[in-house]
Amino acid sequence: MVDLQNRLPAAVVIRLTVGAATLALLLLATVPALVQAEGELPVTSGCLISGDRKLAVELEVATLPEQRRKGLMGRTELAPDSGMLFLYNTPREPGHGFWMYRTQIPLDIAYLDDSGVIRAIRQMPPCPSSRSSECPSYPAGVAFSAALEMNQGFFEREGVQVGDRLKTGAEHCHVEN
Repeated sequence: MVDLQNRLPAAVVIRLTVGAATLALLLLATVPALVQAEGELPVTSGCLISGDRKLAVELEVATLPEQRRKGLMGRTELAPDSGMLFLYNTPREPGHGFWMYRTQIPLDIAYLDDSGVIRAIRQMPPCPSSRSSECPSYPAGVAFSAALEMNQGFFEREGVQVGDRLKTGAEHCHVEN
């Protein structure tokens, strides 16, 4: 059986869809079940794992289409170890990207697979134009199920690179003695 639209075997399409749904459920399970003020996103702890290093981060989680569309638009700053995690119910194609229209903060973006493994990292400078059509898009170049935006330079400064992993929940950054 073949998915004629994308020319992928159905088993691959099913695996990608199930994997993305599993990632979304795992990530959402760790988001606090607190009532959010209107316009505020849920915040969860995350842990970037790079080799034997663990780096704690605080993440706003955007799961709904309108939350993902707004992203960090209009913000003038982002705390040093904070970011925004965009979650998708189904994997995005490599050509899917993000743009910086009305986003004032220079950002890094990591595109994650359904296991939370970083598959690509891009830098995104703010777009100075007030016309959305003049703002470039930053495609992932790889299929992805989640994206993580942090202040520009964060990943390089902290030594986070392709192949490293994001796990949500403070317990993942606990270091045993």
